[in-house]
Amino acid sequence: MARDTRKMLNREVSYSTRLKHAAVNALNRSVNNNFHALTNKNFRYFWIGQCVSLIGTWMQNIGQSWLVLSLTDSPKLLGLVSTIQFLPITIFSLFAGVVVDRFPKKKILLFTQTTSMLLAFSLSYLVLSHRIRYEYILFFALILGITNCLDMPTRQSFTIEVAGKDDLMNAIALNSAIFNLARILGPSIGAIFMAYFGPGWCFFFNGVSFIAVIIGLINIKTTGYVRKKQQNCSILKEIWDGLTYIKDNKVLIQTLLLVLIMGCFAFNYNVLIPVFTKNILHQQEKIYGFLMSALGLGSLIGALTASMKSKRGPKKKLLLLSTLSISIFLILTGITRNYILTAFSLFMTGIFNIFFSTTANSTLQINSSDEYRGRVMSVYSLVFAGSTPIGSLFSGTVASSSGASRAFIYSGVICLAWLLMMLFIFKKRAAARENAFKV
Repeated sequence: MARDTRKMLNREVSYSTRLKHAAVNALNRSVNNNFHALTNKNFRYFWIGQCVSLIGTWMQNIGQSWLVLSLTDSPKLLGLVSTIQFLPITIFSLFAGVVVDRFPKKKILLFTQTTSMLLAFSLSYLVLSHRIRYEYILFFALILGITNCLDMPTRQSFTIEVAGKDDLMNAIALNSAIFNLARILGPSIGAIFMAYFGPGWCFFFNGVSFIAVIIGLINIKTTGYVRKKQQNCSILKEIWDGLTYIKDNKVLIQTLLLVLIMGCFAFNYNVLIPVFTKNILHQQEKIYGFLMSALGLGSLIGALTASMKSKRGPKKKLLLLSTLSISIFLILTGITRNYILTAFSLFMTGIFNIFFSTTANSTLQINSSDEYRGRVMSVYSLVFAGSTPIGSLFSGTVASSSGASRAFIYSGVICLAWLLMMLFIFKKRAAARENAFKV
């Protein structure tokens, strides 16, 4: 009987082992099929570091917005902080693109991430020591903006070096996934920190989180493309050369025109959501964090969906559909007066935000040559993030004079009108080319 019992136990152990192996194999197949970029060691180092750091970034974002409102009680001054932070990208992005093409991207990122870490620690010290003033926040926003001006196109261009061209869209979607997972976790944790300890600890945690990125970058072993400096070729000439390259590529110019208007008017959530929460919904920090998390959850689902569909490559129809959907949900958000309905609208907006940004980003990188990719992505940073000062001033001004509701509605209407105008113009030009060809 003991022998029969041992046989039965052995069969159960064997069956359990087979189940574990089957589960592991299924997980490996899922990773290979849907998240193949993670099989690359260099991309894993980069991705894991970002996982930690972006949570801190969103904690700082929510802490900074609420801190400014607490100090000033002015949506316009909150919009000014966002304007100052993104203004360097507007002014210097084209110059940054030349630098990105000339120097190793890993070294540039080590410099920018270390600088951002020091800025976060310094801001934390001023808040925790009760020495913070609105003018100091403006100064730190300016320095961070200058750092991001170089950091953004470098990170965008570095992705293809650590993931490879075949896994580029998958890598971009995975980056979006962690960005938006952080958008869920960061505001939630940040709201709790602010409610119980104050915003200073949000800045401190952000400073600590940069250590993970720096360690990841140090462990990455890759030889990226660095374009040799040309004789008798000034920076301005190189910028003009890059702009001409974009102008002559129909896919690049059409994509960037859509990104321009969305960057100006669709992505001003850091300005509008806190004002909408406080003045329209009459809620406090926890609901603000909840709404930001709803936006992040939608973006996370959008990023995971985009990652699973990445093998099909970027599609123009998805880019247009996403623009249309974002416009509609911006309008609906402005109409809502219940925070649950607002959260649902922001959740849907988040899904289409990622469809739009992932498709636009991968379209630009795949259709750019190595020689021009840094400059193309610097223009992307310019029209996507560098246009934010315009949008922030618009949103802050409208929210101050007419309310956050109308700011959301006007933004959606402008994006929708731009989309329809672009479709009309490009359709008319295509018809004209077709008629010319027939003649």
